[in-house]
Amino acid sequence: MKERNLKHLIKLYAIVLIVWGFYRFLFRFPEEIEELILKPILWFGSLFYFLWKEKASLSSVGWTNKNFFKSLYLGIGLGIFFSIEGLLAHTLKYQGISLVELSYASSLVFLVALGVSFVTALVEETVFRGYIFSRLWQILKNEWMANLISAFGWSLVHLPITIFVLHYGLLQIFIYLFLAFIFGIGSAFLFARTENILSSVLLHVFWGWPIILFR
Repeated sequence: MKERNLKHLIKLYAIVLIVWGFYRFLFRFPEEIEELILKPILWFGSLFYFLWKEKASLSSVGWTNKNFFKSLYLGIGLGIFFSIEGLLAHTLKYQGISLVELSYASSLVFLVALGVSFVTALVEETVFRGYIFSRLWQILKNEWMANLISAFGWSLVHLPITIFVLHYGLLQIFIYLFLAFIFGIGSAFLFARTENILSSVLLHVFWGWPIILFR
């Protein structure tokens, strides 16, 4: 069983890293199409296939009511800290920040963008924390080793976007990936405490909110 889960984990990660990385290199569609259609099809499609192969339930990747309120307040509480990290990543991306100039003029467009953020968080956190981290933990029998490995894998998945989309220099890439690594550790830590993907999703949204709010 451990060997099977390890193979599935490696295959899923390879799909996300290589296929999604090639997509970043070859194509560029509007964010709404990428995050609401393309990413869920590739990431969730692959994930659900391996869950079907394992005959595993959605609760095994954190889709559960277990520890709901604990997940809520921990996700929001630690999310406030990570929103500061998100501001650092945002400042790196735009070489500054304006607290006056909002990215979205209308409330409707803003709500759509916030919805996109939630979908992105749900997809990415389910795959990385719900599946990859939890399966690594089962295999290695060591939470922190599984946490660090999954966080490194999480940061590496963000490498293509820094090169092909954001066009960062070496120092910017290093800082961005380091911030992603720190976030990955925090997200897996929360998931290990709650076993509910809601905590990691909320943390992810707080981490990304500066990108939604400010240019």
